[in-house]
Amino acid sequence: MTAVPSRTENSIVIDAPYDLVWEMTNDLGSWTEFFPKYASVEVLEREGDTVRFRITKFPDDQGRVWSWVSERVMDRARGEVRARRVETGAFEFINLHWTYEEVPSGILMTWRNEFTMKADSPLSDEQITANITREAPIEMGLIKDKIEARALAEYPVG
Repeated sequence: MTAVPSRTENSIVIDAPYDLVWEMTNDLGSWTEFFPKYASVEVLEREGDTVRFRITKFPDDQGRVWSWVSERVMDRARGEVRARRVETGAFEFINLHWTYEEVPSGILMTWRNEFTMKADSPLSDEQITANITREAPIEMGLIKDKIEARALAEYPVG
């Protein structure tokens, strides 16, 4: 196990109202549209602002299907979501922190990940860091495009 957890951080500004950004990014049923590698997202339990759910990805290049259970705690008033994997799989642990901040040009959405891979994991901390660093901007761009398109349709300018 690594003494210091690995961390990643990615941000994007979405030109849309806060409520729309919050609703769309926290609607787990739409995540297969936002995350192209997700085959399914199944809500297992919901209590107030806490939701437990299973994500199943499409098979990777080696034919492996990754699936895990996570728990998200959403705090709309503070503009943050904290999540953790309940079924950690190849991770010793992984915690996610999403924040939403109003800025002049829209909503600044930031994803922070902190994790450590298990010693017997097929992937290292460095490989996961590289994967997140490569994939998160693509996923965030897709989310931005979908939310901004909906915002334009629902809140036309002029």
